[in-house]
Amino acid sequence: MGILDGKKILVTGVLTDASIAFHIARIAQEQGADVILSSYGRVLSLTTRIAGRLPKPAPIVQLDVTNTEDLDALESRVREYFPNGLDGVVHSIGFAPEAALGGNFLNTSWEDVSTALHVSAYSLKALTMAARPLFNGGGSVVGLDFDAAVAWPKYDWMGVAKAALESTSRYLARDLGAENIRVNLIAAGPIRAMAAKSIPGFDEFEKVWNERSPLTWDVTDPVPAAQAAVALLSDWFPKTTAEIIHVDGGLHAMGA
Repeated sequence: MGILDGKKILVTGVLTDASIAFHIARIAQEQGADVILSSYGRVLSLTTRIAGRLPKPAPIVQLDVTNTEDLDALESRVREYFPNGLDGVVHSIGFAPEAALGGNFLNTSWEDVSTALHVSAYSLKALTMAARPLFNGGGSVVGLDFDAAVAWPKYDWMGVAKAALESTSRYLARDLGAENIRVNLIAAGPIRAMAAKSIPGFDEFEKVWNERSPLTWDVTDPVPAAQAAVALLSDWFPKTTAEIIHVDGGLHAMGA
């Protein structure tokens, strides 16, 4: 018997089997959940291929979180597979244009900044509201974060977007608590997946974690963060919301 027996979970952002999102979907299935994935456009083929590596088949629905038509259609698309709705949603979505990363903070245009904020932060609200009609008597929304309490080298406007993501999760938790919808984030340490490849100087993050985290950190292992997300999707955290769970080897609590 798994901790997600009978639950229906939507997982976004499954692009490679090295990603946290993929392992959330995998572990969720192993823990008894039925999983549905979302993807869109040019990355749909990636999601389709990687979905074949899950323990069980998972349907895929079209969803671009910046597209109003897709958001409006999410309920009907999910109900084609899960007529009774959802119990949980995983937000694993983030993007910043190249000009918004890599040490160009002072020169980044609003156009590039707005893209980063829309895709990486506002999308949590957009996705949650699109999924809201699918929750029956409550649900769990879990987003993937990177600790925004400090300024990281080269992370620039994506760091600002993550700070906005954290704040967005708190306001969603406040406004949806009466509906028994929990909203929490997993602040994972650096994982060498597709998202990391877009961050110039990612090796600097690896060096920091290897030197400073009290627990040994493995940048190639997304499983600990995925396990934490699955726990938050379960009924084992029924009164936890507006929380950021750090899965980073403890580095966030260490001083210089």
